[in-house]
Amino acid sequence: MAWKIFLGVGAIFAIHAVVLWLLGQPIICACGYVQVWHGSVLDAGNSQHLFDWYSLSHVIHGLLFYALFTYLFPRLPLAHRLLLSVGLEAAWEIVENTPAVINYYREQALAQGYSGDSIINSLSDAVAALCGFLFASRARTLTSVIVALFLECLALYMIHDNLTLNIMQFFWQPDFLAQWQSQIQ
Repeated sequence: MAWKIFLGVGAIFAIHAVVLWLLGQPIICACGYVQVWHGSVLDAGNSQHLFDWYSLSHVIHGLLFYALFTYLFPRLPLAHRLLLSVGLEAAWEIVENTPAVINYYREQALAQGYSGDSIINSLSDAVAALCGFLFASRARTLTSVIVALFLECLALYMIHDNLTLNIMQFFWQPDFLAQWQSQIQ
């Protein structure tokens, strides 16, 4: 049964990568190399390497997807909920890299030069969500909540941005928040 899960996850990742390639996203950073960690959110390498500060929000996606699918489909086998989670994350990554969403992000203070994710970064984000899901499947609910809050607070402190602010800014972009975010160094 485990090989079917790996095959399913692999197929979702392959479709995810092909769709991003068809959307014109680069495979790796235009700089020509891949870093495991890229900590700057204000340069062209943001969202181009394996992991960055936004990877934390993708771990939270996985935690939330586990909770959501466990609540909605409590009798569905864990493997099926995992595949739903990976599929939903891949779908989000594809939507996030459409021209309309990329242009929308560019209106925010921290994403002025944003050009979307490289394919390797987007796949790494999906892996981060998968890790969050797997963690939540083994941890107590309170532990998952504490981890999610910690990751949100860490990103907020380090880069003046996090999943909560990203969601909020789709609906409301207050000037004071843009000013505060622009103070990041």
